[in-house]
Amino acid sequence: MTKDLDIVLASGSPRRRELLRGLGWNFRVLVPEIDETPREGESPEELCTRLAVTKALAGGDERSLVIAADTLVVVNGDALGKPTDEEDSLRMIRRLQGRDHEVLTGMGIRWKKGMSTALERTRVYFRPLDDEAVRAYVETKEGMDKAGAYAIQGRGSLLVSSIEGDYFNVVGLPLCRLGSMLEEMGLALPHQLQGASRDRRQEK
Repeated sequence: MTKDLDIVLASGSPRRRELLRGLGWNFRVLVPEIDETPREGESPEELCTRLAVTKALAGGDERSLVIAADTLVVVNGDALGKPTDEEDSLRMIRRLQGRDHEVLTGMGIRWKKGMSTALERTRVYFRPLDDEAVRAYVETKEGMDKAGAYAIQGRGSLLVSSIEGDYFNVVGLPLCRLGSMLEEMGLALPHQLQGASRDRRQEK
């Protein structure tokens, strides 16, 4: 698969790069510059799907397979993006502690003049945290570049009591949904797996 295609990840997220590398795929990164301001009356679901499609359209060309995503944390219908500063991070973690929230990832894949879109949902439950614990986590600065101000794959895992749904969606890229979307676009799962295996052998 990776030998035959110019795969473009239209995202600057280090977590998404790590997840694709874990599949053994060869790809290049192109970070589109787009306006991520929500539109009036736009729901979190509509926002992250629109941004994913916009990123996919802005990356690569018609010969490329472009993968784009946008992730939001949603609590009580309010979307939490990346914190602007430490105070914003404190506000977010205080709001998430001791309750559940949703992580939404909008997906946009462009290939052969076609566009496939999807929305993945995962419910995440935070343990109760006192203010000392909240401040201790924020001071790690781990969540400063992440939606909702935490990283489930890092020290933020100590804050999470359970999840319902795809763990990789919370990291930033739902891999099972990605594979299913590629299948629907004509790239069979065995082809995806064989491409990964070839690349892993070459890395050894």
